[in-house]
Amino acid sequence: MAALGHLDILVSNAAHQNRKEKIEEIADAEFDRTFKVNVYAFFRLVKAALPHLRPGSSIIVTGSETGFEGPELLPDYSATKGAIHTMTKSFAKLLAARGIRVNCIAPGPVWTPLNLADTGQPLEKIATFGKKTPLKRPAQPEELAPAYVFLASDADSSYITGEVLAVMGGGTAPG
Repeated sequence: MAALGHLDILVSNAAHQNRKEKIEEIADAEFDRTFKVNVYAFFRLVKAALPHLRPGSSIIVTGSETGFEGPELLPDYSATKGAIHTMTKSFAKLLAARGIRVNCIAPGPVWTPLNLADTGQPLEKIATFGKKTPLKRPAQPEELAPAYVFLASDADSSYITGEVLAVMGGGTAPG
């Protein structure tokens, strides 16, 4: 801010998840942490950035295919990603008059440190992570980067706001 005086792009890309076999295994503290990292952080980042964003700016948040599908081992995480998808649409409508676009990337399996940080994911499952996609593998983070660049570019996506862009290795989702 000191150097440029404004922001052009805000990307919210934090996440927390831990798979659980049973609903009873999700402690209130774990549930709260998942929502605070995944949803509250997005909300607070947007609020903090708004005074510094100008027309033509772009806000991009990372959702997930779980926000469409609701897998049984990730109910709290999936709920946060569904909330992010919906918040994207609401924020897009609220900020359209200011000329600020809000979009979401909803990836399928991506190989990130989140995979190893998930204490509910057995190591033997990590070895097959992403194999169920039509492409038979997880994405690498750099394979998602072009989607973020596209949505950040006012030249390329100036008429796109409120979109939840599924990048799921051939999987399909409601849009």
